[in-house]
Amino acid sequence: MKFLIFLLSVFFIHSVSIAQFHYSSKNKKAIKLFEKGQKAPNESLDPITRLPNYKLGISYFNQALKKDPLFWEAHVFAGEYCEIMQDYLTAIAHYEAAIQINPQHSQTGSTYFYTANLYQALGNYEKGLRFAEQFIQHKNTNPELLKKAYTIRENCLFASDAMQHPTVFKPINVGPGINTADPEYYPTITVDGKTILFTRRIKDDNAQNQQKLQEDFFVSHYTNKWEQAQPMPKNINTPLNEGAPSISADGRSLIFVACSDQSGNNNYGEARNGKGSCDLFYTKKLGSKWLNPINLPGSVNTGTWESQPSLSADGKTLYFIRRVNKRGEAANSDIFVSHLLENGDWSTAEALPNTINTPLEEESVLIHPDGKTLYFASRGHIGMGGSDLYLSTLDATGKWSNPKNLGYPINTNFDENSLLVAADGTIAYFASNRTGGYGQLDIYSFEMPEELRPTKTLYFEGIVFDATTRKPLAGKFQLIDLQTSKEIIFSEADKITGEFLVSLPLNKSYALNVSYPGYTFYSENFNMLDTSNLSAIHLDVPMVPITSEQPNLLANVFFDLGKANLRNESFVELNKLVDFLQKNPSLSIEISGHTDNRGDANVNLQLSTDRAKAVYSYILSKGIEQKRLTYKGYGSSQPINLAEDIAKLTTEAAKEKAHQMNRRTEYKLLK
Repeated sequence: MKFLIFLLSVFFIHSVSIAQFHYSSKNKKAIKLFEKGQKAPNESLDPITRLPNYKLGISYFNQALKKDPLFWEAHVFAGEYCEIMQDYLTAIAHYEAAIQINPQHSQTGSTYFYTANLYQALGNYEKGLRFAEQFIQHKNTNPELLKKAYTIRENCLFASDAMQHPTVFKPINVGPGINTADPEYYPTITVDGKTILFTRRIKDDNAQNQQKLQEDFFVSHYTNKWEQAQPMPKNINTPLNEGAPSISADGRSLIFVACSDQSGNNNYGEARNGKGSCDLFYTKKLGSKWLNPINLPGSVNTGTWESQPSLSADGKTLYFIRRVNKRGEAANSDIFVSHLLENGDWSTAEALPNTINTPLEEESVLIHPDGKTLYFASRGHIGMGGSDLYLSTLDATGKWSNPKNLGYPINTNFDENSLLVAADGTIAYFASNRTGGYGQLDIYSFEMPEELRPTKTLYFEGIVFDATTRKPLAGKFQLIDLQTSKEIIFSEADKITGEFLVSLPLNKSYALNVSYPGYTFYSENFNMLDTSNLSAIHLDVPMVPITSEQPNLLANVFFDLGKANLRNESFVELNKLVDFLQKNPSLSIEISGHTDNRGDANVNLQLSTDRAKAVYSYILSKGIEQKRLTYKGYGSSQPINLAEDIAKLTTEAAKEKAHQMNRRTEYKLLK
């Protein structure tokens, strides 16, 4: 239930504001019962909850009201106790009764505030607005409550409008492969949408708490449906709690939250060391085996509480939640960000700006694979009240936009958090205890409204291998924005299988370079500017040993039409070639230019020669010795696609693509 949680000291402010030298009641028996009710929570414990006995206090107040129905002080205190016990409807009834008996009973008007707050919590925004307005107009309002009353008013106005303009929202239970009678929540998914990892709270006799409950990770794979989820191995799942996982885009790295036991000695279990009550841990998958988790290297974890990690698709940026309130203060947590350093450590985390973080709690965070769309839950921004879901986007200057509420009915008068949005942006996942599920919390999916979607992100996957022996290689991937020369993605193929999975945000043109010691680098171009008919890409990467004279394509060397002038986008690739030659000083290369077979053969030969020379000259200008370089133009004499094969193609687009493959720049090693 959504509810702005206040300290009991605030209730004390309320109670003091109605304190009088003389009660409104003259009935001595009613007054005696009322005073018993005031003392009850401090003098006895509830036999069931073992908490202060507010229930007994309410019973005394009700008896006092039977003696004197106009005893408004009993109504106010009964309302406060009911509110503490989260019996909001009864609390409202008591508050409204006190107001009806004496509209001016409180010197500060605080009863109007509490009534407004509860109506907002219950989703009755019309009445919440009315009581908030009445409180704001009161002459002697408490400044702390007045500030909150303005927030309630803004929330009620927003919520009323949002409910009149709902978004399309049709959640679907993801099914029994994932959901059970136990609670399932905090899903995380790979960029290809085929592997989902989530938290499940299970009964475990080895759990170190009275309830014998603990949190473990389960994983499911998608074929035509989500397959039966299996637990993560025992070096990941322990008798202590593991939760809030964030899986890398390729599914081979995992950052998650683990918490210490109840001893207070930061005991995280066997072979785990921690710093605070809950820390972030890291593990990596090699082949089919997950390594033992380690405390996240670097400066993210502190002596406080870190949770809810979200790892960017490039693996370089980590967002997470950190508790920021001091002991004895109201609960507060913010979103922080850390960056991966060259030595493998994570940098000292910095809080996101006040555009995102508020004086209240930010409770979950997700950075989409597009690297710039942030979804998060917050209690501090204007919304339906309590915890709502928002999005903010990062612009080219590094500034976050003002958060946008995801609207109704994605947000409701219940708490919402932990949203997961798939790479293509069309499908989102969340956990809910709505009726019709398999048990308690279940995981649901829904189609994300168009106006709330991130930039669509695709992926390419395949295997890196030795072009001669077919042996898998742990090739290192660089995906570089050709417009800005900025590295967008850095990844590495599996050391055992050579498999890789790398995200590809749309609306950019990329150079892909794959490198591995002892091999020439592999080059590919991805033009994601034309978003029509784009889908995931399978790409096997044959790495050519430096002992081979096999030609290597420079897929990201570009020239103006019919000219030999290098375009600026070419320098990313050519600098990679320069770096390769600097690291292998014993190697010499021939740079070759090729054209298609259209046009005059002599003109094509000269053009190919001029283009090869342009590349040669650039590399020479970067300090590579002339004796290690040569160049040659081959015109159309060495086509990849023969003219007769091109003629058989059925569409002009296919024919043009074949011609384009023939127009190329290559290099080969010379012995």
